[in-house]
Amino acid sequence: MTDTGTHRRTPSTATFTSRDPATGRPLAEHPVHGPEDVARAVERGRAAGVRWAALPAARRRAHLLSWKRLLASELDAVAASVAAETGKPLQDAELELLLTLEHLSWAARNAGRVLRGRRVRTGLPASNQSASVVHRPLGVVGVIGPWNYPVYTPMGSIGYALAAGNAVVFKPSEYTPGTGVLLARLFERAVPGFAGLFTVVTGAAGTGAALAASGVDKLAFTGSPGTARKVMEVCARSLTPFLAECGGKDAVLVTADADLDAAADAIVWGALGNAGQTCAGVERVYAVRAVHARLCDRVVERARALRPGTGPDAAYGPLTMPGQGDVVRRHVDAALAAGAGAPLGGTDARPGGTDAPVSPGSADPAEPSGGPFVAPVVLVDVPEDCPAMTEETFGPIVAINAVADVDEAVRRTNASRYALGAAVFCGSRREGAAIASRLRAGAVSVNSVLGFAAVPALPFGGSGDSGFGRVHGAEGLRAFTAPQSVTVRRFAPPVDLTSFATPSAAKARAVALTRWLHTRR
Repeated sequence: MTDTGTHRRTPSTATFTSRDPATGRPLAEHPVHGPEDVARAVERGRAAGVRWAALPAARRRAHLLSWKRLLASELDAVAASVAAETGKPLQDAELELLLTLEHLSWAARNAGRVLRGRRVRTGLPASNQSASVVHRPLGVVGVIGPWNYPVYTPMGSIGYALAAGNAVVFKPSEYTPGTGVLLARLFERAVPGFAGLFTVVTGAAGTGAALAASGVDKLAFTGSPGTARKVMEVCARSLTPFLAECGGKDAVLVTADADLDAAADAIVWGALGNAGQTCAGVERVYAVRAVHARLCDRVVERARALRPGTGPDAAYGPLTMPGQGDVVRRHVDAALAAGAGAPLGGTDARPGGTDAPVSPGSADPAEPSGGPFVAPVVLVDVPEDCPAMTEETFGPIVAINAVADVDEAVRRTNASRYALGAAVFCGSRREGAAIASRLRAGAVSVNSVLGFAAVPALPFGGSGDSGFGRVHGAEGLRAFTAPQSVTVRRFAPPVDLTSFATPSAAKARAVALTRWLHTRR
């Protein structure tokens, strides 16, 4: 939510320019929505949300499935927008949308079942009551989305909040505003009778702050821990509930009996896919010493064949955020200065120690950074206190460290202040699941990476600097509701403990009987 766009003021409104991250070429102009604009969007959402919440769950399901079908039919246009604004290859953008469609479909089809009222047992003291729990929509949900997955990630809040009966005001990243606007436009086409139910406001930090202070009934945020703290501080002033997904420093644990080829293939994809700009991507690997060298060889062999760029043969695109290359360079330099090795990439591998830029569409594999493109870097034996092991890098770098055994791998994994995702590669699926249960991560895959991302029924989220709260699955639907407890008196109790008219002796007998029962159960 940093204010880094190109802004200028016209007589009517301020605007900013979205740009192609690979070339800097302008893509489109978008308005900078201020507090008054955001307040109007929330007001419109509240009015439309009343009618939306009043619909039977089956009607909301039908509307959301109409939107899902329209997104599927317009997949080419949406994927093109994602690719243009993020720089990721078109095929990667298409994969992001396929996952989004699965999640939207699941939320729409399962909201009625998950959120329907349920009866609960009352117990002896309230045996004259019937009791139930219902899940009521919150009202208007604000969503602040990221740029790295500008459809899949925010839709984990948008789609689930709408399915739960809420209105949504969405602020996309200032790097990907056009994609957010397109999502809202397609929603209006698919669900024409609810203008204002899903609204997009565009801008940078100021717009996000205005949304946090606008009186929404909950704010779902995806971004850095530092920005999350600032937004949460704004929400705290009005006690606005807050859901935060703040990235990770995800680890892969590799045991002595693991399939090393499968592990290496998954590590390279998890670390380098989307130029490493994945909150639950692979950044750390802990391999038992007996297989460490062989695993490194396999990872380097696969990573060496990959090239960033914009051409059809590029494995991944540029870093989307200006300045992120400096973070990558700092992490690599600090690791090498501390004694780490770099079997692939790294500043010590630069020809002549130069910082020559890499032209769009190509990258020198020996260069850790060339303009917005970063070639793969594999680090080994990185001290655990280096930034490359403690801070989120968000670049195509992976550090592979040797450990004595699984216990050490678990300790090192859990020592991070991040706790979002992780993966375990193990010869035994049962043992892999047992190792997974020892990890502090919010989601773990065994013998794959990011396997949980494709399962809509699974909740997603972390703890520590990875944030709190959950999206996706039944927990994600309930996250955008308020449980309401209801009791209905069926008959007068033999002894009414909530009446001044009940004699003290009768109350004493009831207390004695209840106490007697509880001493024997």
